[in-house]
Amino acid sequence: MRRIAFFITLCLTLVGSRAAENLTLTDLTRGTYTAKRVSGLRPLLDGESYARLSDNRKQVVTYSFKTGEQTGVLFDVDNVKGRIHLPRIDGYILSPDESRMLIQTETKSIYRRSHTAVYYIYNVKSHMLEPLSDGGPQEVPAWSRDGNLVAFVREGNLFLVKLLFNNSESQVTTDGKFNEVLNGKPDWVNEEEFALSRAFDFNADGTMLCWIRYDEKDVPLYSFPWFKGLAPEKEQYTDYPGAYEYKYPIAGAQNSVPTVHSFDIKSRVIRKMQLPLDADGYVPRIFSTDDPEKLLILTQNRHQNRLDIYLANPRSTECRLIVRDEAQCYVPDCVYENFQTVPGGFVLMSERSGWNHLYLYDLTGTMRRQLTQGEYAVTAFYGYDAKAGTTYYASTQESPLRRAVYKADAKGRVTKLSTEAGTNSAIFSHGFRYFVNQYSNINTPPVTTLCDAQGKTLRVLEDNKALRDKLATKNLGERRFFTFRTQDGVELNGFMVLPANFSEAKKYPVVMHQYSGPGSQQVLDSWNAGNMGGTLFEQYLCQQGFVCVCVDGRGTGGRGREFEQCTYLHLGRLESHDQAEAAIYLASLPYIDARRIGIWGWSYGGFNTLMSMSEGRGVFAAGVAVAPPTSWRYYDSVYSERYMRTPKENKEGYDDSPIGRASKLSGHLLLCHGMADDNVHFRNTAEYTEALVQADKDFCELTYTNRNHSIFGGNTRNHLFRQITQWFRQYLQGDLD
Repeated sequence: MRRIAFFITLCLTLVGSRAAENLTLTDLTRGTYTAKRVSGLRPLLDGESYARLSDNRKQVVTYSFKTGEQTGVLFDVDNVKGRIHLPRIDGYILSPDESRMLIQTETKSIYRRSHTAVYYIYNVKSHMLEPLSDGGPQEVPAWSRDGNLVAFVREGNLFLVKLLFNNSESQVTTDGKFNEVLNGKPDWVNEEEFALSRAFDFNADGTMLCWIRYDEKDVPLYSFPWFKGLAPEKEQYTDYPGAYEYKYPIAGAQNSVPTVHSFDIKSRVIRKMQLPLDADGYVPRIFSTDDPEKLLILTQNRHQNRLDIYLANPRSTECRLIVRDEAQCYVPDCVYENFQTVPGGFVLMSERSGWNHLYLYDLTGTMRRQLTQGEYAVTAFYGYDAKAGTTYYASTQESPLRRAVYKADAKGRVTKLSTEAGTNSAIFSHGFRYFVNQYSNINTPPVTTLCDAQGKTLRVLEDNKALRDKLATKNLGERRFFTFRTQDGVELNGFMVLPANFSEAKKYPVVMHQYSGPGSQQVLDSWNAGNMGGTLFEQYLCQQGFVCVCVDGRGTGGRGREFEQCTYLHLGRLESHDQAEAAIYLASLPYIDARRIGIWGWSYGGFNTLMSMSEGRGVFAAGVAVAPPTSWRYYDSVYSERYMRTPKENKEGYDDSPIGRASKLSGHLLLCHGMADDNVHFRNTAEYTEALVQADKDFCELTYTNRNHSIFGGNTRNHLFRQITQWFRQYLQGDLD
């Protein structure tokens, strides 16, 4: 009997030792469960190979598209000639003929997309490494098409390096100055809202350099404080705080004035293009074409409901309007990120049909063909094979919750190339003989595969098996998608994460997370759904006893122009209504505690958290708003006016804000904001809390010293997410009184 008892005890001990473990917040915030991705992949000219920066950042390695095997090394820090020794590199830019490379080092971030770095010119054949410039760090360098010239920006001015003349450097512009004039690089608002970092290009034969000049002298200044802080410590502010000042146009304020210029490299003559731009208009992009005498300039009016495409001659400076694409509400910013020139023309993305599709134009502005069509949205444009007339893209054709990779031939016949249901993206080889496909779904971390032109998998490059094995030992619950209809008849999509020991016989408190911004989408069959990848923060909350939910309300993407743009001029009104409707729907479920529903979000999600908690029906017991805009009057001109027009034109829309609704706030509120947020200024939280004080509303506020919109560095993320968790535990699981 003693032996039997011992055996049973031993078995129970072994079973217990293998029992699923809970996630820890520290592991989550330090990236223990971050999925591996095959990033930085660049197709090479031969159509058979691609290059990647090695994981140790010491080499640029080439691989075969067909086999995935290494085929060579383009750059190695331990095999260079010259006086320069680099321990590692941050990136590289291949010349058009791949005989040279720009090697990026000492990178320092400026804003979301901009940075300075020290670049070197590397000759692939001779292994010679030389400085690009001895005059200081550079920004956004670019090659001419023949690979004999490099242009870059330094301190708001354009510079040119001629490789055929012993890397001789010359300064193209001299009027650049911080907070006054920028040549070839955008100001803060153009960078942020038009997804732009470089604003110059060479023409086709490398005889001209063309750029956008931004005159921001009349744009109002914004200032935020710097403190000594920690992680990193700013020792220069040990005795007294400092400040950072930069040009930031709020809604209705003076924007920078853009003009387009050209520089004749041989004669060194600068010309201003005769661009008939509105006095308050924008120039989101310029593109060189395959004709050296033809430049494409894309412009918008301030309301951003009109896109004009001009064909410009960089020598004569003549500009001729060739395409005008108008929208009732606004032209979405994805148009610029997906615009591509092709031989003899260009491909334009447009929602003119009610759905995002691709259109082929020649350089006279004649539309040759609509490349995609149907009641679905094209979400990414990968390229157009002009010889075959085939278009490569990703779309929502399967479902608004999914993305698949397709090709459409010259006759419009569509072939699906990706094979797995979920979210797919692709990088195609030159010539479109191969592509790298990255796939994931809400339960599966990213799987990266090499595929042939028909979509057949040739090799798996990364399947994240180590992560899957690690998560298999954790106490994770079910993730499920659902659809419901609001009381006013709108069908909305959502996903739900349940505790591992979920029982419909119990009543659970709910934490809802959302973003809700125009064109965004959180409810996706993707590993990116939720927080920290794989809904893992939601899983952590489920282990604390919550059910976690995300619902995409009206205004979000993937469902066509009408659904997305119905929030125009009234941001937050329908979005908050739909989150309240989602809470009411959840309260009707037998396993949900209707009295214990919370909501949170970051940035626009923080804004909509506040709008939802002030919506009037009091359905949220608690909420957390991180870095929230609290009045669109305080946010930048391009974003705010795209969806709201100006405060003078739309006073009612701007008045309906968290500040305007302060007296209606219901539920326990936690506000979190970084004091060095260059995007959504801390001013938003400062003014909102004052409105709450005067409305006699209780709240709690957390500020993070020297942190920007992402609120990270050192232990910051761990602290922030612990406060969010504790807030919901206190007010959704504790005494509601």
